[in-house]
Amino acid sequence: MHATERLRPVTYRSVGAMALPVIISNVSTPLIGIVDTGVVGQIPDPAYIGAIAVGALIFTFVFWAFGFLRMATTGLTAQSWGAMDIDEVCANLGRALLLAVAAGAAMIAVQWPIREIAFLAIDGSEQVEALARTYYDIRIWSAPATLANYALLGWFIGLGRTGTGLALQLVLNVTNICLDALFVLGFGWDVRGVAAGTVLAEYLAAAAGLYIAMRHIRGMGGHWSPKRWLDAARLRRTIAVSRDIMIRSLALIFAYAWFTAQGAKQGDVILAANAVLMHFVSLGAFLLDGFAFAAEALVGRALGAARRAGVREAVRLTTYWAAGTAVVIAMAVALLGALFVDILTVDPAARAAARAYLPWAIASPLLGVWAFQLDGIFIGATRAADMRRAGLASLAIFLAAWWALTPFGNHGLWSAMCVHWIARAGTLLYYYPALIRAVPVEGNAVHGN
Repeated sequence: MHATERLRPVTYRSVGAMALPVIISNVSTPLIGIVDTGVVGQIPDPAYIGAIAVGALIFTFVFWAFGFLRMATTGLTAQSWGAMDIDEVCANLGRALLLAVAAGAAMIAVQWPIREIAFLAIDGSEQVEALARTYYDIRIWSAPATLANYALLGWFIGLGRTGTGLALQLVLNVTNICLDALFVLGFGWDVRGVAAGTVLAEYLAAAAGLYIAMRHIRGMGGHWSPKRWLDAARLRRTIAVSRDIMIRSLALIFAYAWFTAQGAKQGDVILAANAVLMHFVSLGAFLLDGFAFAAEALVGRALGAARRAGVREAVRLTTYWAAGTAVVIAMAVALLGALFVDILTVDPAARAAARAYLPWAIASPLLGVWAFQLDGIFIGATRAADMRRAGLASLAIFLAAWWALTPFGNHGLWSAMCVHWIARAGTLLYYYPALIRAVPVEGNAVHGN
């Protein structure tokens, strides 16, 4: 890793090269859920599939709240790398890992109340709940490693090393798949095998990531300095950025949970149709995240180097890539959406409902791309306070839109979600001029928040 690397011009090709590994990694992630379902699906009792689905849902929401460990680390690392402060690049990883291990240990310590609160919100059969509790009791022990993997991934993305991030995700996913198959099909451990496989895979991936990070640090000539990790001013800034991103993430989680709950109130058919269509929305977001991640690294690097022109260029090129990809995704959903609806559900009523609401899934990448891209820009600039304010304002706008559009049924619910995407983009755009003004045309690096 050379100092001149941060000064290389940003091109369409370099943005694509940075985004592609993230896209591949994101697309590989849903395979774990598919394999988990297929493995326990060999047991002649549907309760096992339901238990895995319930358990995985709990951890998706719990761990998503700690996504700041990935996002904050990316922005802070990219800025330090842009400023060529190598010791701070190393310290950013050290602080993130400290927070990850502390948060993971705290989750293990309070696992009982987390479990009881989670299962109060889930209405499953007695057998499904019992199996899901078994899954939870094992999977919770992966928390420190899972959060450490967030920190490591964020660090590598901040350095622009998305290929390394892809390699670590593949280590995690492939190991998880192999262990699940071994423990369930080989040892007959049912949901316990799926949970144990995930726990071991997370720790193996964290160990591999830490080993690779140590090699990068030595290659950069950096040094581990626990004293610098605990520097009061820098630690406060890391915590402040992380806190604001966490609040913003919780606002997003609430919006999607509200969408799901309101769909469920309209009956099983609408709930099923919305669940099918949300697969299209999620897949589109996974693909577009590649360019948002590229924006995080490139904007942070340019801001750290105090190059306003570099920030503008990173924004322009990553956004062009993202917008073009969003159009392609929308066209693909329009052409193939009905076919995939039939693949994902065999129920005639659910199929008909999903086709009726398919236009909303077609529109989702065209409306959501701007919010995803601006998230990446603000994460790279570590404008976390702006993200918190925008996230809370967007949630309020979403709830107001849902209330106003309730008479229109599920079309109204999807309309409110579209309003949410637009509000996320609009509120961040409001703060965008201040972000640009905070970056000098030339001079010393500044860090705005």
